[in-house]
Amino acid sequence: MKHVLVTGGQGFIGRNLVLALGRNADIETISVDLETPLADLGRGLDVCDVIFHLAGTNRPPREEDFETGNVRSLSDVIAGLDDRHRQPLIVLSSSTQALLDNPYGRSKRRAEELLFTFCRRTKTPAVVFRLPGVFGKWCRPNYNSVVATFCHNISRDLPIQISDPANEIELVHVDDVVASLINLLGEQHQGASFSEAAPVFRVSLGELAERLYEFKRQRESGRITDLSDPFLKKLYGTYMSYLPPDKFAYGLEQKSDARGVLAEILKANASGQFFVSRTKPGIVRGNHYHDTKVEKFLVLEGQALVRFRNMATGEKTAYSVSGGEFKVVDVPPGWTHAIQNVGPSEMIVLFWASEAFEPDQPDTYPAEV
Repeated sequence: MKHVLVTGGQGFIGRNLVLALGRNADIETISVDLETPLADLGRGLDVCDVIFHLAGTNRPPREEDFETGNVRSLSDVIAGLDDRHRQPLIVLSSSTQALLDNPYGRSKRRAEELLFTFCRRTKTPAVVFRLPGVFGKWCRPNYNSVVATFCHNISRDLPIQISDPANEIELVHVDDVVASLINLLGEQHQGASFSEAAPVFRVSLGELAERLYEFKRQRESGRITDLSDPFLKKLYGTYMSYLPPDKFAYGLEQKSDARGVLAEILKANASGQFFVSRTKPGIVRGNHYHDTKVEKFLVLEGQALVRFRNMATGEKTAYSVSGGEFKVVDVPPGWTHAIQNVGPSEMIVLFWASEAFEPDQPDTYPAEV
């Protein structure tokens, strides 16, 4: 059993990392945050093999709070290890702004120097990730992430502000960051070093906004973006994760004539995967969640109850849908979900997933709703 301590476990990267670590039965994760009792931090320092130090601040009310959030939080961890004479692997989440001369960047650089000094003195191994902007599910909007703010506002019909559409930013997806962090658990480490999460994407603010508006328009047009581009696939999953829970479902335009009723679901170019199922009365399918993958359910015949639970917050919602409604239910990343046939007859459902199923990387993790 490997013991992993995660500081900042309720933060953006922390939530994603703790969730992923929890899928491994051979890892015990101790997650601490500002609201966590100090005894939990002490227990983590007593037993941990690895520390993922994600705690920090990047937009405090006062400039001096950069020092408290980014340097002193690491200093407390180091002091605790000194007291215990322990040398676990320490993985520090830093920023590419550590190379810049601003209050945030300077505090991040001081944290790096503090860690390297401790490592040289005690021979403790350490890895520092200088991350660019990180995007993905559960990032706080209207704070310090333009992607989170744009996704939150656009999905809620709120305005966005762009000072310079040509301004380019570098981004890395949270799933790629988490994968890079977890990969360290299977490696041997000596000394202190830098590492990177990849791939890093570069996009202008104008293009970013247009792509997100394009995702929003898909509900009206029925035409889905080609998701063969890795960045667009991850950006789409991110946008969908910001949908309000009461907006997962939406109606389709119906065209009627003497032959009956027709409704277009999606117009796609080789992106994603469609599949259909027949389910007997009372049977439940699903009870799993996805990190990046998005799904859509369309009940063609019968009656269904689709239930959701947010893996981070525990929030729940449910939709009752039947074959006569032509109503699509969206399944965003990070929500475990299940669909049950609650009618007296067979249920027929058409499904779409944003990526084709790959046995080696299914992005499907069991979890009861």
